[in-house]
Amino acid sequence: MEKGVERWLVNISEWDPSPHDFSTAMSFLPQHQYSSITRYVKIEDRKRALVSRLLQYALVHHVMDIPFAEIVINRTPEGKPYLENHKKTAELPNFNFNVSHHGDFVAIASEPICIVGLDIVSCFIPGKETVLDFIHNFSSYFSSLEWEKIVNAGSDDDVLDIFFRYWCLKEAYVKALGTGVGYKLNYVEFHHKNWTEIHVKVDGNVLKEWNFWLFELPGRHRVAVARGHPRDATENYKKSLKQTHFDTDIYKLGFQLPNPVFVTKTVEELCSFFPGMELEAQSHS
Repeated sequence: MEKGVERWLVNISEWDPSPHDFSTAMSFLPQHQYSSITRYVKIEDRKRALVSRLLQYALVHHVMDIPFAEIVINRTPEGKPYLENHKKTAELPNFNFNVSHHGDFVAIASEPICIVGLDIVSCFIPGKETVLDFIHNFSSYFSSLEWEKIVNAGSDDDVLDIFFRYWCLKEAYVKALGTGVGYKLNYVEFHHKNWTEIHVKVDGNVLKEWNFWLFELPGRHRVAVARGHPRDATENYKKSLKQTHFDTDIYKLGFQLPNPVFVTKTVEELCSFFPGMELEAQSHS
């Protein structure tokens, strides 16, 4: 069962592909995926979109041992990616994954039984606003307790740091559920002990069958992982899962699996998963 728990990470700032290498990497994917990459104008956005999809196909192949030609990845109406018609196994009955990208990083996380959510944030303000002006745009997404901790965190950097920690966790939870925009995030309240032993209350109720982890990445990035019970998934996402109800003992096996650290992959390493295809390794000054 542990082979279904994967955490992979790519730093796209370290990949500076030539147009040829970019096209070669994209050619590893099914053609219907191309438009979701080329619709972006900026090369950085195209890189994130491409690496996100390479991660999905490479990880599915690695964990499930499905030939690439047989891998079908679809999305729910809310945009949650899932593996279609995969071979069901007793060890990996609910194999599912989630991807996220922001700033320099693209990541993927997978689980064999629990549903998984993943979110990366780059802790910078995108415009020229002050920190307080920026965070006030999002005040309605936080509980009064969370908001108090954010605005009273201290310096501008401290305020921004706490803001993004909470935001990252909330997004990971919502993405695990498979819900779309519009979810009432102010009803989702996180509690922690120095950002460990993290738990969540939804509408005042503690969700005991959920775990959360928060990691720091280089360059002021953070990544959050949510692991929860499949019965909480949206109806559309449940359709992609084999089981949504488990005996308590079986669910605990998945729920208590170790949460591994993220393994850093290069784009060249991802491409090496695809048979007969390779990119030239790049050197960076």
